Amino acid sequence: MHKRTILAAALGGGMALAGAARADGFTLTSPDISEGGTIQNEQVFNAFGCTGQNISPRLAWSGAPANTKSFALTIYDPDAPTGSGFWHWVVFNIPANVNALAKNAGDARQRRLPKGAIQSRTDYGIAGYGGPCPPPGDKPHRYIITLHAVDVEKLPLDKNTSAAVVGFNLHYHTIATATLTGLYGR
Repeated sequence: MHKRTILAAALGGGMALAGAARADGFTLTSPDISEGGTIQNEQVFNAFGCTGQNISPRLAWSGAPANTKSFALTIYDPDAPTGSGFWHWVVFNIPANVNALAKNAGDARQRRLPKGAIQSRTDYGIAGYGGPCPPPGDKPHRYIITLHAVDVEKLPLDKNTSAAVVGFNLHYHTIATATLTGLYGR
């Protein structure tokens, strides 16, 4: 197996993690993004030639395993022409009693995340949500939203932690995942 493939699997870019399973009934939904549907301009990045509003989608989940102690959320584009994909949103330490994120919770200035949740660096180099913005002319990219049920209340990380390091920690602490995939091209 190629090293990049192993790394992508370890980081949970929408793939099943070693030791993690898709729990029956553990679901992730959004009124803003339908499974396999086109992501709307509201969620698209607003830079690099993209003219979206960069508003993170509303998300809700149910059916997490009973032993879930916190949640983490990632949005990953495996189709980005980087050799390693592209991380668009990384949130961890979402309390176990939370079952939704509000629209625009990814705007770090508005502080709309649940108390204790941390947004760390994306591949845009900042903490917070960064919407889709694939190169013009590429086929539509897949944006895999993965909710991780985690076996610890807090990952020992902060907002400056890279997506790769968060993914490394999630590899060892994820007990189940639920995913939702949207598409976007330009």
